[in-house]
Amino acid sequence: MGINYIIERAYIIGGYGMKKFYTSMILLACLMFFTACSNQENRAGAAKATVVNPTTAVFTTNMGTFEATLATKDAPLTCDNFIKLAKKGFYNGTIFHRIIPGFMIQGGDPKGNGMGGPGYTIKDEFSPMLKHDKAGVLSMANAGPNTGGSQFFITLAPTPWLDGKHAVFGRVTKGMDVVDKIGKVLTDSRDKPISDVVIKSIEIKKS
Repeated sequence: MGINYIIERAYIIGGYGMKKFYTSMILLACLMFFTACSNQENRAGAAKATVVNPTTAVFTTNMGTFEATLATKDAPLTCDNFIKLAKKGFYNGTIFHRIIPGFMIQGGDPKGNGMGGPGYTIKDEFSPMLKHDKAGVLSMANAGPNTGGSQFFITLAPTPWLDGKHAVFGRVTKGMDVVDKIGKVLTDSRDKPISDVVIKSIEIKKS
C-alpha cells in the first residue's frame, strides 16, 4: 500500500482538508524517520571516533621482556618525551642502576649512576587519573620539582606517598613477573645490582 494510495483514500473519505492533513502527517513521519536514522549514524560515528589505540613500550632486558601501556591521554608531554628517547635508541644498553626490593626498580640513566640524563629537563605532569596505587606503575624519577629527563622507575608495590611528586605515565600490562624478578636481584649498599640488569631496547608499538 503506497503513500499516494493512502492520500487519495483520505481525499475520498474526508475531502481536501483530510487529504491535506494526511499528507502533512505522512511527510512529518518521514522526516522523523530520516532524522532518527541520521542521529543513529552520528552516534555510531562518535563512538568510533572515541576509540584510541593504546601505545605500548616493549622493554627487552637481559632478564626477560615486559610491556607497559603508556598514558598518552593523561600524561601526553611525559609520554612524548619518553617515546622520542626510546625511538632514537637512547635507552639501548642502559641499566637498571637502582633496585630496592619491595619498592621499585629505576633505570634510564646513560651514565648508570643516577646522575645522567638527556641534557634537558621536563616539567612535572600530574593527573588525578594516574596514581602510584599498585605494583607496575611506570613513573618519572627526578631530583625535585620539574627536574625529570630520561630516568624512570617501576613500582614493585603501591607507593601512594609519591603521588604529586613523581609523574606517572604508564603501567606494566604484560610481563610483571619479569619486573618482579629484576626487583629481587642482589644489590650493593647503594642499591646498585651486583650484576648489571641491561635494557637492550625499548620498542614503541601501537595496537
